[in-house]
Amino acid sequence: VAARANGLRPVDGPYGDFSDPDGYRAAAKRAAVMGCEGKWAIHPSQITLGNEVFSPSEAEVTKARRILEAMEQAQKDGKGAVALDGRLIDIASIKQAENMVRLAEQLGNG
Repeated sequence: VAARANGLRPVDGPYGDFSDPDGYRAAAKRAAVMGCEGKWAIHPSQITLGNEVFSPSEAEVTKARRILEAMEQAQKDGKGAVALDGRLIDIASIKQAENMVRLAEQLGNG
């Protein structure tokens, strides 16, 4: 929260036991849930694990693109919200979807 409040992108610190991939992955997932955008890797074996946790999947990127398309059409139709796959999406969904697509494009998987 403090990092974001100051315009910084939060990155979680190291996981010291580089012989424990499951521990690193679990710590990275906790950090992602708390809003971190990445995690330090102190050993080459941790890089792939970090990328796995913090990179959007193809399915997530596809869903984000569908949200953007649905909201674009909703706005053309004069609507502020629309249902997509049985879920309500609205203007708040746009920023999240844009961020997901932008990250995927920056990582080369969008």
